[in-house]
Amino acid sequence: MVDRMVSLSVGIMLSTSFLHSLPEAFESGADTHTLFAVLLGGLLLFFLLEKTAILRHSHHHEGDGHAHHHGHDAHAAGKAGWMILVGDGMHNFTDGILIAAAFLADPTLGVVTGLAIIAHEIPQEIGDFIVLLNAGFSRKRAYLYNLLSSLMAVLGGLLGYFTLEQGMQWIPYVLVFASSGFIYIAVSDLMPQMQRRATLRETIPQVLLITLGIAIVVLMTRHH
Repeated sequence: MVDRMVSLSVGIMLSTSFLHSLPEAFESGADTHTLFAVLLGGLLLFFLLEKTAILRHSHHHEGDGHAHHHGHDAHAAGKAGWMILVGDGMHNFTDGILIAAAFLADPTLGVVTGLAIIAHEIPQEIGDFIVLLNAGFSRKRAYLYNLLSSLMAVLGGLLGYFTLEQGMQWIPYVLVFASSGFIYIAVSDLMPQMQRRATLRETIPQVLLITLGIAIVVLMTRHH
């Protein structure tokens, strides 16, 4: 199910960005060069954020010749669990702001953006839940902390609604930044996962689900 959601997410995220969010931003009358600069900056920022997370992750473990004490693995896993929660909370907070910006720009765009985020979040949250269990959290604690982290999206949505409503001129730039995140996640994270399954039997469902994701966005926005 997670593998299938990854393929569906790619179709929804890319079509939301290229067929709806970016056109909405560029048709708003905002400076085109600035919007492209925000798009480029967003892609590079997401690259650096991912790079930082990779560099901070410890690849050392007991028995690797670095004289780590007994219990090092469990301690490192626990730290990784809390890092996942903090990082995911910030990510969800940003998602809330982006959804608010999309709804303020256009209600249909808000629904499509929310759908794109949901499609990506389902496999991500399942993955985070597994990481937390591996880090030593009980099932109940892992679920509770994951839920609290997800609720950060509500805070982000409220903040975005009440601040962006007063500064509507910023919405096109937020939409472009959101698109840069969608494009980066789809192209650098989700698609490489799909490429690991290279047989024709696995490729056909991937292509069909990507097409389904695109069709969902097109059908939801065809009256525009």
